Amino acid sequence: MSQHFDAVVIGTGQGGSPLAVRLAQSGRHTAVIERHLFGGTCVNVGCTPTKTYVASARAAHVARTAAQYGVMIGGDIRIDMARVKARKDEVIGGSRTGIEKWLRATKNLSVFNGHARFTGPRALAIEANDGSMQQIDADLVFINTGTRAVVPDVDGLGRVPYLTNSSILELTEVPEHLVIVGASYIALEFGQMFRRFGSRVTLLVRGERILTREDEDVARAMQDVFVREGVEFRFGAQLSRVEPLAGGVRVFNGDEVIDASHLLFATGRTPNTDDLGLEHAGIAVNRHGMIDVDGQLRTKADGVYALGDVNGRGAFTHTSWNDYEIIASNLLDGESRSVDTRIMAYAVFVDPPFARVGMSEEEVRKDGREALIATMPMSRVGRARERGETDGFMKALVDAQTQRFLGAAIYGIEGDEAIHTFIDIMNADAPYTTLQRAMHIHPTVSELIPTLLEGLGALG
Repeated sequence: MSQHFDAVVIGTGQGGSPLAVRLAQSGRHTAVIERHLFGGTCVNVGCTPTKTYVASARAAHVARTAAQYGVMIGGDIRIDMARVKARKDEVIGGSRTGIEKWLRATKNLSVFNGHARFTGPRALAIEANDGSMQQIDADLVFINTGTRAVVPDVDGLGRVPYLTNSSILELTEVPEHLVIVGASYIALEFGQMFRRFGSRVTLLVRGERILTREDEDVARAMQDVFVREGVEFRFGAQLSRVEPLAGGVRVFNGDEVIDASHLLFATGRTPNTDDLGLEHAGIAVNRHGMIDVDGQLRTKADGVYALGDVNGRGAFTHTSWNDYEIIASNLLDGESRSVDTRIMAYAVFVDPPFARVGMSEEEVRKDGREALIATMPMSRVGRARERGETDGFMKALVDAQTQRFLGAAIYGIEGDEAIHTFIDIMNADAPYTTLQRAMHIHPTVSELIPTLLEGLGALG
């Protein structure tokens, strides 16, 4: 016999957990289902663990370069990878446990451990770890099942050890030579951090540059920093096969043979939609495996919503959280919010970080509109000079007719924080002059943004 709920949330990621709690607090009899680890990708194998590693890697980098600041540290800098991992486990363990306790303590919320599959419209079967089954149904169903790493089909891969963004976080020794397949955000973050841990790092890049979604000047500036730190790049890479090697993996890149101790695939992610029985709910995925949704995150099946990475509307923790906010506002607060009006913003947490909001310069040029542009090297920013970290630049793009920002990018020290100055102005739909005339605090990175805007000129 099926147990009925007012609402069911599948998955406890950054959107699913708060949505389940909010629904329960509104008086709805709610269920939340988690098949593995509470907290989803961000807490367990994404943002939280990787940023603890980034922090450890930066500490090592600062220690190695301390003499430039007149700070003398005796002896070699050693990395205790087991301790780095232990610290990561402590951080994510607290978050994971906290989320589970929060859910289980919420009145009117039932927590199920198991894998959920649709058996009909808004009807689900939950298979527990012990193989037992439970049937439930609901008036509303919210899919928040996230994504997983994609591993390409490479000849010989079944005979060699390899890593993904999840399994690399379990290493207790620093790799001697880490080969990374990929050239986007995950590849670059792991590449820099493990180089700073002391690994030789080689990135196999299929194209002719990194970060193909970003402007070429950003990619070139970041590549220069990586090369200076000793990261190696192989552009136009053609990974044909891999073979077992004593203590590692032999990688065949075209005519080149690379012997690596470890091989990491950072070649994208795929949504966890293939084992949900979506066809029984009347839902078809698109060619990317994503669930198409409208502006209010409703699927084509009545009463079924999709939020987070599975809907293709953003693959970040902050977009997942915003999905939750939009659904909760519309269902519970009588509002009419839409994801269609969301201004995309994100960051790459390399060092220095890169952050962007809105359109890139390349996108503005393709759009063909009359626009203004301003750029400024970080070497003009007092905070950057004082910290001895002057790599990168700022860029702003403005619609010449409306005086509204089209986009902005910062590659440089504290760019991941300073970008919010642009994000807030854009969401307020205020003209660029509002920001240009603001008085900012000295000495900060944000202080130079009004100065940046004084240099706006026609986009040639």
